[in-house]
Amino acid sequence: MKIESVNNSKIKEWVKLKNKKYRDEAGVFLVEGDHLMNQALIKGVVEEVISTDETMEIPGVPFYLVTDSIMKKLSSQVSFPKVIGVCKKLEEKEAYGVVCMLDNIQDPGNLGTIIRSAKAFGIDTIILSKDSVDLYNDKVVRASEGMMFDLNIIRRDLEEEIRKLKNNGYKIYGTDVLKGNDLREIAFSLKSAIIIGNEGLGMKEDLKTLCDDFIHISIDCESLNAGVAASIIFYEVKK
Repeated sequence: MKIESVNNSKIKEWVKLKNKKYRDEAGVFLVEGDHLMNQALIKGVVEEVISTDETMEIPGVPFYLVTDSIMKKLSSQVSFPKVIGVCKKLEEKEAYGVVCMLDNIQDPGNLGTIIRSAKAFGIDTIILSKDSVDLYNDKVVRASEGMMFDLNIIRRDLEEEIRKLKNNGYKIYGTDVLKGNDLREIAFSLKSAIIIGNEGLGMKEDLKTLCDDFIHISIDCESLNAGVAASIIFYEVKK
């Protein structure tokens, strides 16, 4: 059966998922395109498949064939994909391994870059502050290029998490261009947690008081994009 009306109840339900409020209520989010769909299928989080192509049907997963106009309405991209997946939100585990904490990161592209770099350089857990951009924002999902499915990404109160990590033997590193030690001189252990601050404001002062040490990146310019800075730090941590 093909859904052809934008007034169909399922279409209205899916369109609402563009809004964070409804994603939170339903516990699901949308992924667009073949690559993200394949990554989500590997992780077993796809609950429904929506497509303009009947050959995209996945055995055992509810499938909905729709028109181009409906797919365009559901998509957040200018050039809409031929397949969209409705996926359940990722399981959140307690922080483990090498940890990155993100304090009020606002740019979806930055978060997507940080997720990709975290996967590339062996970061195990990302902890998003409660005021950071939504992990399931469509731009974050696309920018992560599917790497979000391979990490433990949780949203927590950072002060509480820092205290828990310290009680578990972690060393907490803040980022500070003025009083931080050169990143290349730090010997990171497996129980390290690095805090990346807001794009324009840096880390909150309350969090700085909880840090054990501070690091900075020696560069020949005033500042770096948060995603780029995190990538450099992750590379050094892996070394």
